Amino acid sequence: MKVDIFGIRYTVTDYDKASDEIIYAAKLNKSFGVSALAVHGLIECYNNPQLKEKVNKLDLIVPDGQPVRWAMNSFYKVGLADRVYGPTLTLEVLKKADKENLSIYLYGSKQSTLDAFSENIIRWFPNVSIVGIHADRFRNATPEEDLQDIEKINTSGANIVLVGRGCPRQEIWVSDHLGKVNAAMMAVGAAFDFHAGTLPQAPSWMQKNG
Repeated sequence: MKVDIFGIRYTVTDYDKASDEIIYAAKLNKSFGVSALAVHGLIECYNNPQLKEKVNKLDLIVPDGQPVRWAMNSFYKVGLADRVYGPTLTLEVLKKADKENLSIYLYGSKQSTLDAFSENIIRWFPNVSIVGIHADRFRNATPEEDLQDIEKINTSGANIVLVGRGCPRQEIWVSDHLGKVNAAMMAVGAAFDFHAGTLPQAPSWMQKNG
């Protein structure tokens, strides 16, 4: 079930259902787009019709922020007990990927962050294979570079591509690569820094209260 919040079609879901849907697509190497879209991303889309169109092409848009959850519950009475926070969803997907012996590709962020994140993934989820790492260019790829990136990802056989390019660049990248990259692509942004240990998260009481 999807509901419209200021023009964005959010899926009414939770961590378990969302991660199951992602793992299902990943096992099939299906081109599948995911965004954990909080208030910042929602307002960017509201102010930019072209961005909104791109984001709405994604298969799964989860309510990352508490205010998004509140709006969904208030407007549509969907009874969501919790938001679906990108960094937590990333861990839930990796837990299930670990059980299924799936492979992942890390795309975006700084090399130092990728190195630290990779080390933690190897330690926490030993059955997950990291089949590729690509640091962000911090600019748009040329058409030639983009084709090379697509070929590298598809050749690697990655089931899941974690995309950490910051919002909305990561959502644009995932949307633009639907039908091109044969994997479940997750725009999860700050999850890279949080799980690499390079950036602290807000205290849980603050997160729960939005």
